[in-house]
Amino acid sequence: MGTNIAVILSGCGFQDGAEIQESVMTLLALDQQGADYQCFAPDVEQFKVQNHLTGEQVSESRNVLVESARIARGEIKPLSEFSVDNFDALIMPGGFGAALNLSSFAIDGPACTIDSEVEKAVLATHEAKKPIGALCIAPVILAKLIPNVNLTIGDDSGVREAVESLGANHSNTTHGEVVVDPANKVISTPCYMLDAKVSDIYKGADALVREVLTLA
Repeated sequence: MGTNIAVILSGCGFQDGAEIQESVMTLLALDQQGADYQCFAPDVEQFKVQNHLTGEQVSESRNVLVESARIARGEIKPLSEFSVDNFDALIMPGGFGAALNLSSFAIDGPACTIDSEVEKAVLATHEAKKPIGALCIAPVILAKLIPNVNLTIGDDSGVREAVESLGANHSNTTHGEVVVDPANKVISTPCYMLDAKVSDIYKGADALVREVLTLA
């Protein structure tokens, strides 16, 4: 039986959900490296819905699990069904949904709360000493939940100060680079926290997945 990875999505679309290219590149890298995966998402309403053509917020409601199913081609489960015993590692792609739907970081900064099911999954994985990978803005969730974690969100000074205020140790990185915290088994990479091309996203996702699978 191969390595089995849980991937937590946060909707569909970088302005209000999971960053699609980061999510797809993560799944591609997992497949290319011979790992199995299962996508999950919390069964909750999105914080907001954005028109990705105009950038304007629209007055409608959407469900995070239903929207994430677009990326996963319907092969997705509610995060309430996640059991750490069934997986070797956990990965969270970025996108604004990580800071709006998986947490309230986009609104509350360091005082943010974490979705209860996300918190349960992350802490269970950490306590089981299994690897956790986070792309783009998703490492802020780990900064909130794991004391003194080493991570990166790229080189954004404002977000860096926020995660450092939570006790995290931040390293500036560029495209394709990862920060590995071997003690906490946390791996992070900046992706679209930097100006990037889709090829840059693949480099980051591929590098992160390789480190996750090595630690797994």
